[in-house]
Amino acid sequence: MERDLGSRKVQRVGRGSYVISLPKEWVQKMQIDRGNEIIFRIQDDGSAILIPRKIFEKRGAEKSKLKEKWVYVRPEDNSASLVRKITSLYVVGADIVHLRFKDKKCLQKYRTVINDLVKNMLLGAEIIDESESEITIQTLINQPNLSIEMALRRMAILALALNKEVISALKSEEDNFIKNVSDLYNDVNRLNLYVIRQLKYYLERGLFKDLGFKSVKEFLGYRIVANDIRNIASNALHVFNNIVLLKKLLENKTLLLKEPLDEEVYMQINNFCSLMHQTFEESLKALFKRDYEEADKIFSKIEEYSSMERNIAMTIFVKKMDPNMALALGLILDALRRIMEYCRNIAEITLNRTIEEITPS
Repeated sequence: MERDLGSRKVQRVGRGSYVISLPKEWVQKMQIDRGNEIIFRIQDDGSAILIPRKIFEKRGAEKSKLKEKWVYVRPEDNSASLVRKITSLYVVGADIVHLRFKDKKCLQKYRTVINDLVKNMLLGAEIIDESESEITIQTLINQPNLSIEMALRRMAILALALNKEVISALKSEEDNFIKNVSDLYNDVNRLNLYVIRQLKYYLERGLFKDLGFKSVKEFLGYRIVANDIRNIASNALHVFNNIVLLKKLLENKTLLLKEPLDEEVYMQINNFCSLMHQTFEESLKALFKRDYEEADKIFSKIEEYSSMERNIAMTIFVKKMDPNMALALGLILDALRRIMEYCRNIAEITLNRTIEEITPS
């Protein structure tokens, strides 16, 4: 809260020194005595902030101190609820999480769930200690080694690869798709949690300039981008689960296809998929480069691709193919349409964060 302590006149002492008296009320409150140092921090607008050294050093010590949290786990607790609690602590920046159990039997009940969570979801986290009644998880990753931009790029590569894998699974006879899809999905989710954790880390410390941001508001844009990429993976997984179910029903003779997969429609969807992936990568590139012009071009492409998507949907309808196969193709097409919307989202974020840079006042 700001308080008005009046104003002070600047006085000149000697040939090149200027002094100003400090408000007595503030000096007493901060317990400043003769000989104490005061640190000056210059802001972007040229104004200055005065910080007594002892407060400045105290803040530095608090920032460098590891953030520890304790969770008490009861035998009747739900495993899914425990996973959400640990994940939330990871996201909000806890460096060390101590899980305390009633006894050894209680710990053994949850050990596998905790191990899987740390291994598959919490990037940079490791179980560093375990006793009969406690498990300690610590996040060890060094932030500068994996920047938020690098993590988002990696997320996009994995999410688009997952999307491509799902389309291939519709036609392929191989059985190794399930593990590949599961691994890709877990990797995207792990990176998403890391990005959220890192955004919070920089936001809390006012380090937005270290990320190339012009203002704090840009954090929200990156959070939306991470969510869009995660949604690409989630949509692809949803489609994949339906394809797997369809194949199982066909293998069990529960369903019978009237005709095989239509090659013409499949090729159209494949080509549309390539265009969506390329456009998504272009939208990310424009975001990271702060390129207003490139982001603006995305909107023109989306108008063209919307017509293409409608034509493919009409082809599926007109051909009157087997309803089950038409449903699978429709789900894939819908997932690709969503990618098109995510491209629009990212392009709009880029426009909003750069418009003032290209229109000087």
